[in-house]
Amino acid sequence: MSENTLSRKISLLQATAINMTDMVGIGPFVVLSAVAETMLGPSFIYAWLAGAILSFIDATVWSELGASFPLAGGSYNFLKEGYGPKWGKLASFLYVWQTMIQAPLVITSAAIGFAQYFGYLVPLNELQSKLVSGTVVILIVVLLYRKIEAIGKISVLLWVGVLATMAWVIGSGMVHGNFIAPIKNANQGFGFTWAFAALLGHACTKTVYSYLGYYNVCHLGVEIVNPQKNIPKSMFISIIGIAILYLLMNISVASVLPYQAIVKSKFVVSEFVQTLQGARAGVIVTVLILFVAFASVFSATLGYSRVPYAAAKDGAFFKIFARLHPTKNFPYVSLLFLGGIAFIFSITFKNISDVVHAILAMRILTQFIAQAAGLLLLNKRRGRGVLPWKMFLYPIPVIAAIIIWFALFCFTGRQLVIDALLFIATGVVVYYVKEALAPGPSPQMERGDSKKGQ
Repeated sequence: MSENTLSRKISLLQATAINMTDMVGIGPFVVLSAVAETMLGPSFIYAWLAGAILSFIDATVWSELGASFPLAGGSYNFLKEGYGPKWGKLASFLYVWQTMIQAPLVITSAAIGFAQYFGYLVPLNELQSKLVSGTVVILIVVLLYRKIEAIGKISVLLWVGVLATMAWVIGSGMVHGNFIAPIKNANQGFGFTWAFAALLGHACTKTVYSYLGYYNVCHLGVEIVNPQKNIPKSMFISIIGIAILYLLMNISVASVLPYQAIVKSKFVVSEFVQTLQGARAGVIVTVLILFVAFASVFSATLGYSRVPYAAAKDGAFFKIFARLHPTKNFPYVSLLFLGGIAFIFSITFKNISDVVHAILAMRILTQFIAQAAGLLLLNKRRGRGVLPWKMFLYPIPVIAAIIIWFALFCFTGRQLVIDALLFIATGVVVYYVKEALAPGPSPQMERGDSKKGQ
């Protein structure tokens, strides 16, 4: 193995573990109350189901692209290939451009959520909360500063912790709660009206955030064993598994706590366990939730650290980000940069809800919608016969994904929509300035190329 080349060491089990730990994180524990409040009643379960459906549809897009281009960087490669020689460089640049801010925001959201739930164990003032979230980011960077085969094993360990925590919460509701009641009550207020659709859209901006990460394996494509099969498999296994866990967890909590208590609680899962099994059990489950949050930051940081590396190695970003560690063979410059920005964000932002909406607003246009449209263009140019993995009922899932993502983009709020558009516009300007300032081929090189063509 060359010292400057990433190697295929991550198995299907490890890839699934990386996806699922990234998906769960602190999200479902923090936004559960907010989703219930947004839906104005017990029908909040439908918001979690809707998030799963969108994730599954979108995963078909990721699967075709991930299996076709199993490289480091994920969407960077998908956009470059999808939009072709003329527009691919701009589309992929805009993705990397937003990733340099969006990826630290994802890491920050998990770190802030960690600090928020830590407040159940030890009451924290604002300064102490920022110190906790900042320390989480630093520890993650230290933990990731090692070889990928070691990280794969760590991911499986963290994944076991995630499953154990979810199993405890779900099992408690099954044993002690009225598990059927929330399912029956979910239809209260449910109806296919514009008002319900609006509530569902706003709630989905939070539930979709809790599903994000099912594609993390695509960022590590060059490090996945048998990627044409394992990349799609790991995504669909992750989405189905996490959807079942999320639905069961929400039903479990709602089977014990009344709707009003769910809406008002900052630590709803901890208080749920405390109600059933006492204060000590509440402390233990909180520790496990913090473990899950830490695991999520670990997995997300791992995947995103490969994006600037892939772009730099391709000559489309600053060369320094293409460097691999001389002995541990991982993109350490990219890791340190994203970790540093995330640390700054973690001690700056206060409200995790604002971070969640900002994440979606920045990503939807330049990543989710852009690469779905890019897949349509790619298939038009090359045909579908060459694809190693093909979705069912093409192009219906692709078109459905674009429509739903655009609706969610609008639901993030007017100000964030404007901010996202301005950020994209700024990226376009930076790209063309960068291209204008880039040195062209030397006369000697042109003469050499001319001779080769003779």
